Amino acid sequence: MAKRIILGVQISNRVKSVPDVQKVLTEFGCNIKTRLGLHEVDDKSCSTVGLVILETFGPEKQVLALENRLKKIKGIKVRKMTF
Repeated sequence: MAKRIILGVQISNRVKSVPDVQKVLTEFGCNIKTRLGLHEVDDKSCSTVGLVILETFGPEKQVLALENRLKKIKGIKVRKMTF
């Protein structure tokens, strides 16, 4: 069975960083099986911090390239879970 790799991507400033993050996610779109975006919101505010969870697909080399590209974006933290 192939490794299952999940990437957690914390975005400290969604307004500033999301265009760069989206560009990378689009480039690696065939290596992303599931994508879930989360942020805090209520009737008084909308958080600038976001969390994206990615279930990856494909060769581990490609997933590592995705992880490394995301890590190069200012204000982004990436954590990896491997099963």
